[in-house]
Amino acid sequence: MSRADTTASRQLLPVVPLAALFFAAFVLPLAALVLVSLFRDPQFTGLSLVQYVRFLSDPFSLKVLSDTLWLGAEVAFATLILAYPLALVYVASGQFMRTLITFLIMLPLLTSTVVRTFAWIVILGRDGIVNSAMLSLGFWQAPTRLLYTWEGMVLALTQIQLPLMALPVINSLLRLDGNLTRAAEGLGASRARIFITIILPLTLPGAIAGWLLVFAAGATAFITQTLVGGGRIILMPSYIYQQAVGVQDWPFAAALSLIFTLAVTGIVLAIGALSRRFMRGVDAA
Repeated sequence: MSRADTTASRQLLPVVPLAALFFAAFVLPLAALVLVSLFRDPQFTGLSLVQYVRFLSDPFSLKVLSDTLWLGAEVAFATLILAYPLALVYVASGQFMRTLITFLIMLPLLTSTVVRTFAWIVILGRDGIVNSAMLSLGFWQAPTRLLYTWEGMVLALTQIQLPLMALPVINSLLRLDGNLTRAAEGLGASRARIFITIILPLTLPGAIAGWLLVFAAGATAFITQTLVGGGRIILMPSYIYQQAVGVQDWPFAAALSLIFTLAVTGIVLAIGALSRRFMRGVDAA
């Protein structure tokens, strides 16, 4: 073995434990999932693609998948709308306010998702904070059902996933050259025009990164979807759980898991590729 080969081997040596962990914790379980999904029935007799045909020919399963993906997109757009005002306030604030805002953003990440979800159950309940406040102010004449609704689930997920959007957007704004916005102000541009023509395009990479993170996390948020959505709303995580644990149909549950994984991964990769192409076009212009 030459000296160059020895040097290369030494450089790759620290990667071996991580590669072994990745293989044992991801590659092997994924391969097992693929194998289980190929069985014809829960008794694991015969191999075929019948589970995938069953999914693609079932309107209910297709609707569950589309609803789950739409939920992730809806939560991602909601967090994006909230993240930009928060990021702009952060950039315009002094050191103390920046520290406070950072603490408030990071605070939800320091709390268990289960705890935050149960907090939203209390807030959105029939006798919760929202209903009590609205009844006291006279806006509502009777308690409104907020829990176990699509809107309540989107609201809870938006609050839970907001840090994943706010941090990349703030980082992009901090890297933005302030001379660009000051020059635009000097030329008479309005704040809305400055945001649309300067701030938004130049911070788009951070916004897209946050969007993809929130989309993937929101679509796969089993705990929040189950507790806040309840049994009234069936989404892919709970659907997979029902098939695996309730019905004991492991091949179909494995097929559902793989299809869901491929759908989320495909959307993430497609949007990432489109965003890179768009940014190359902006740089070329």
